[in-house]
Amino acid sequence: MSGAVCAIFAGASLLISPGPFTLAWNHSVQHIRWEEDWQVEQGLLVLREARVRGTGAGMEIPPGAVLRDGAWHYQPGLPAQRELRLANSPYGGGYEICQGMRCTPLAQDGDVAVLQACTQGPA
Repeated sequence: MSGAVCAIFAGASLLISPGPFTLAWNHSVQHIRWEEDWQVEQGLLVLREARVRGTGAGMEIPPGAVLRDGAWHYQPGLPAQRELRLANSPYGGGYEICQGMRCTPLAQDGDVAVLQACTQGPA
């Protein structure tokens, strides 16, 4: 069963509807888009798949990645997480959280956003 995600940043909070979501950003130096598909399972954030739309210095394609629709798709070996702490670079490439066709920026340059499973449903 999938739960909702709470994002906390810059003194604000955002409730992301239950279901899968994509965490996306542009690399601050190479300006290449990265995307990760997450969902909440049993109160933890679970990474299902990741994509990168190119390569650059220090950005090698992981073993087993497959090129499809202009992006390298791969399965990261990251265990389930209680929370994600996302530090936005002052050099650009801020994080976005996307569901369906809608993306919402998370914080501003230099801010930290925290994602975690919500402890209770929306009021």
